[in-house]
Amino acid sequence: MTIFDVARNAVLAGFGMQEKVREFVDDLVKKGELNESQGAKLVKEWTEKADKDSSELFKNISETISSTLDKMKIPTKDDFDKMNQKIEDISARIKKLEGGGGCGN
Repeated sequence: MTIFDVARNAVLAGFGMQEKVREFVDDLVKKGELNESQGAKLVKEWTEKADKDSSELFKNISETISSTLDKMKIPTKDDFDKMNQKIEDISARIKKLEGGGGCGN
């Protein structure tokens, strides 16, 4: 199981938990222990907290992955893009030199 699978499962569990909270609050409203506005407020607060927590989780996972890749010296997409740009620049210079140099191949 990859770190992405773990994160995905955590998010899905969070969504499942949100549904359970809604059901729980709905039951409290039906029983008269909360009124509808209190129930809606409680669900909204819980959802906002869950969204904040999942954002922090993804940020932490992203930072951990970046740090791990840095330590492993694995090139990033940005590294490959920069390298490809340098290769294109060098190829263009070579073509220009070959075309204007009169080498006569």
